[in-house]
Amino acid sequence: MPALLLVLFVVMPLVELYVLLKVGGLVGVLPTIGLLLVASFLGAWLVRREGARTWEAFRRAMDEGRVPARETADGALVIFGGALLLTPGFVSDVLGLLCVLPPTRALVRGLVMGVVTAHIAPLRWFEAGRVGVRRAQRVQRYAAKRADKKRAANAAPPAQLPPE
Repeated sequence: MPALLLVLFVVMPLVELYVLLKVGGLVGVLPTIGLLLVASFLGAWLVRREGARTWEAFRRAMDEGRVPARETADGALVIFGGALLLTPGFVSDVLGLLCVLPPTRALVRGLVMGVVTAHIAPLRWFEAGRVGVRRAQRVQRYAAKRADKKRAANAAPPAQLPPE
């Protein structure tokens, strides 16, 4: 996790700055600023369009009674991609487009779901194992209590003393 934070907050801005300076050196300052503005406006339009499509797919899945897992993942990727597209920088724009455009979003979704499944599935099995053990222990205690009550009920009554 610390390595991811280092990449996000230190390496990524440095890469963005490097690419901005290189593009600015090639085409000039004003065209670079213009490209960034055009990319932001086109990105906002694209996010709005894909967000509406994703929302419609989500509602359709709910109406059909399906769990909207793919649609939810797509919605999260569109939001994340939109944030990247609105962030100034060419590298973030490319990453944002990968998350927003439907063909590449499907690839990114597959990668993300693979990573998430690899990290969460072992936790689920661990939790299920713990819950299963606890449930088995409760069942054993309950069965032991019932057996004790049966034994006590079937035991011979104490001998009565003759009246005096």
